[in-house]
Amino acid sequence: MSRLKSNQPASPVSILQQAFTEPHSVAYRIVHAIVNLFIFVSCVGMALESVDTLNAQYRDTFYALEIVTFVIFSAEYICNIAYARNRLRYIFSFWGLVDLVAIVPSLLMLTVNLQVTQGANVFRLLRVLRVLRVLKLAREAMQQMQAGAAHKRNPLVANLIIYFITLFSALMIFSSLMYQVEGSLYSAAAKAAWEEQYTAENPGQALPENFEPVDPLSGNIVPGDKQFYSSIPTAMWWCIVTLTTTGYGDMYPVTVGGRIIAAFTMLMGLVLFGILMNIVGKTLMVMLFGESLEGHAS
Repeated sequence: MSRLKSNQPASPVSILQQAFTEPHSVAYRIVHAIVNLFIFVSCVGMALESVDTLNAQYRDTFYALEIVTFVIFSAEYICNIAYARNRLRYIFSFWGLVDLVAIVPSLLMLTVNLQVTQGANVFRLLRVLRVLRVLKLAREAMQQMQAGAAHKRNPLVANLIIYFITLFSALMIFSSLMYQVEGSLYSAAAKAAWEEQYTAENPGQALPENFEPVDPLSGNIVPGDKQFYSSIPTAMWWCIVTLTTTGYGDMYPVTVGGRIIAAFTMLMGLVLFGILMNIVGKTLMVMLFGESLEGHAS
């Protein structure tokens, strides 16, 4: 009788449970591949959405992508709670909080009145906070590390995957932070608010030719020729140059907040450089001396 039961096809409920409780099952790998894909796609969409011309032209597309991403991440979060051995413990665990943070900004954006908040700083902040969903990739990095340590995957491949996950996460986080902290000072919403305030305080006077906001921390003026971070893709160029310790010099922060972010970006660049050199060194040892990579998974 037990043999007959073992030959029966798995029910949809059991397959769904495997997708969230058994890391070695096919269903688990498929679900997490889909989630990782949408993490990447949604982050790219968020970056492109910060470009004013693209946002105006493809707003409905970005909105639809956000809804689909929100539904997928919410379903994953609910299933993780449903199949957790200790649901309360999962909710307040690191991974539970990461999964929650990945959907809260989208939930607030989709439930508030978009017409009212479209130009508000709070809406811009919510859009940028969506970048925290890249933290979900840390789960994939942990699994790659465990697979490499257990010799279920080539440690070199596992190390490279971990490196590129870290690089992508750092690129998205620091670019988004710079776009929010420094770019928000001279955004279209900030300029519109300044024009309204200037007109109210100086009735009948023409607006100044250039909009030069003030850094709220230092009180220094941000001149027009140093307003670099108008979008996340633009900030990405600066971030890549900084992470690679190149220091090209064509873009640089001029506010206190921006310089603090730049300092952490430089330190992260050194960390990434050390990880890459470690991978390259192990690869050269194998190529030159034929040393096995077993036991070298980081």
